[in-house]
Amino acid sequence: MNKPTVVIMVVVLLSGLAGGYGFSSLQQRQEVQATVVAPVQKKPAYYRNPMNPAITSAVPAKDEMGMDYIPVYADGEGDRSQVAGTVAIDPVTVQNIGVRTVRVTEQVLAKTLRTVGRITYDEERVARLHPKVEGWVEKMFVDKTGEHVKSGDMLLAVYSPQLVSSAEEYVLALNSYDTLKNNPFPDIREGAKRLMQSARQRLELLDLPVHQLRDIERTRKVARALHIHTPVDGTIMNIGVREGSRITPDTELYMVADLSRIWVLVDIYEDDIPWVRVGDMAEMNVAAVAGRSYRGRVNYIYPYLDARTRTLKVRLEFDNADLALKPDMFANITLYADHKEHAVVVPAEAIVRTGTGSQVFLVRAPGKFEPREVTTGIASGGMVQILSGLEPGDEVVASSQFLIDSESKLKEATAKMLEPVAPAPDAGMDMGDVQLDDPGHSGMSMEMPAGQEQAPALKQHSMDSDMNMDGMQMGGGK
Repeated sequence: MNKPTVVIMVVVLLSGLAGGYGFSSLQQRQEVQATVVAPVQKKPAYYRNPMNPAITSAVPAKDEMGMDYIPVYADGEGDRSQVAGTVAIDPVTVQNIGVRTVRVTEQVLAKTLRTVGRITYDEERVARLHPKVEGWVEKMFVDKTGEHVKSGDMLLAVYSPQLVSSAEEYVLALNSYDTLKNNPFPDIREGAKRLMQSARQRLELLDLPVHQLRDIERTRKVARALHIHTPVDGTIMNIGVREGSRITPDTELYMVADLSRIWVLVDIYEDDIPWVRVGDMAEMNVAAVAGRSYRGRVNYIYPYLDARTRTLKVRLEFDNADLALKPDMFANITLYADHKEHAVVVPAEAIVRTGTGSQVFLVRAPGKFEPREVTTGIASGGMVQILSGLEPGDEVVASSQFLIDSESKLKEATAKMLEPVAPAPDAGMDMGDVQLDDPGHSGMSMEMPAGQEQAPALKQHSMDSDMNMDGMQMGGGK
């Protein structure tokens, strides 16, 4: 072969190879494009009027101005298979607006109540001393308030004519019994004994101390003054008489209070009442005793509210062995209220208050949030008890829910507007295709596209317009 022939054959061979490679590459690109680009055709659920969302059609149609109806898909705006107000948000948008979700949990819900209390006496440890006879104060052995006394200590001496005469009767009865106790007649012996016992009992009822009774029995002499002793240990809180004062049974001689245990009265607001139980622990701090905490318990819950403050009074009890706590002091009280077992709770920020109730946004799928009405219970430590509407394990939105709520309200309102309105029964005419060629209408005509449904309000408006225009023409004829 000559040289030109060889060159021609090489060129032809290279051209064939290049053509084959190009054809193969083109075929591969077409297959990839067919695989990637081919979209999935979605079927619209229905079509709505672009100018009036209340008008919908099951098939494609045009409005009076020739504009195409807008398709509405099942997974988009107008999805009727989901709860009204459900919001679907792109994951990027979810991240941008800072949506944070939490799980609904079941836990023990406890509450700490902080309030202010007032220290007062333990009413069961207060003694108010009144005499049982009339007389005069002869001598006072304790004449200063604030003094500490022990049970049996002598407080004062009182002269009482009634008491003196009763003591003299007792002396006579004693002497008579001594004379007749050996009498051979039993009736006489028993009568003398009963008389002596009756006279002694009278003195005991008049609170004559035991030591003075023994003195009378030993000496057979009557003391001028009655000694009055304190029946309890405590502090003298009030003295009602002085030496020489005339006394009657109405006179309060002393008020003695045992301050080794004190009461604290606190006020609890109405929303905290369900938490408080008798026996709950309480901690008290007083400014006058810095750095020290007292621990006590709730021992009584009053059965009524204060009408002025709308609060419930609760009584606490504390030990005060060193008498550092004084009546009428103010104290800071921390109540460790009764806890709730197995409470279904969510963070307080997950609750959206609607004015008529409460709701949360339940996560149905990534980026899809459903509004859910809930019934809330008590709140404590940033957590709110859910009585109904959620179960443990549900996932709810805990931040940016107000942005989702505004979108949900818009979706819900739009969904209600997009609900197809069925034509009124027995309408008497088909508004699907109406021709208004009456000369009274100045040649106006209105055609409704096939498959279109018109809201009853619009139908009524058209009929009212026809009647108004007829009336105008009749009026003009006149």
